[in-house]
Amino acid sequence: MNSVTLTEQPDLLKAAALLPPRLSLGSTMVVHGIAKLRKEGTEQHAGFFEQLGLKPARLLVLATGVTEVLAGVGAILGIATRPAAVAVLVTQAFAIAKVHGSKGFDNTKGGFEFNLALCAIALGLLLRGPGRLSVHSAVESKVKRKELRRFKLLPRQRRGSRLLDLLG
Repeated sequence: MNSVTLTEQPDLLKAAALLPPRLSLGSTMVVHGIAKLRKEGTEQHAGFFEQLGLKPARLLVLATGVTEVLAGVGAILGIATRPAAVAVLVTQAFAIAKVHGSKGFDNTKGGFEFNLALCAIALGLLLRGPGRLSVHSAVESKVKRKELRRFKLLPRQRRGSRLLDLLG
């Protein structure tokens, strides 16, 4: 019987390495976003946003919820990962500044520990992109194959790849 360990498959490890952070960040953001978009969640969060002095509270709650859901789905699928990471960094920095920062680090005391962990994951994805096991990688491969078939790598045709590289 021939068994192969993961350490003998460095390409497989590299390809899979970004899945756990993408999935954990994405699922967390989707759950938090959906909670804000549900009727009772919108009302509850709107009251909280108003207490923080954020107005129009309901509109800001809905915008935050949509942003969190889209960022989460982008992270999970690995498409537009860098914009998703920026969205997470902005929402979590705001949460730390307005809610959790004054309570210290400890998450059990309402602190920013969890938010900081989300920011760290988002920063890693912002710097590295989604990795090979992603929708982005599949689309990028298809675009680059088309470009290679044409053998006319004109700037106009390269724009698609550059945009994909930027979105990550």
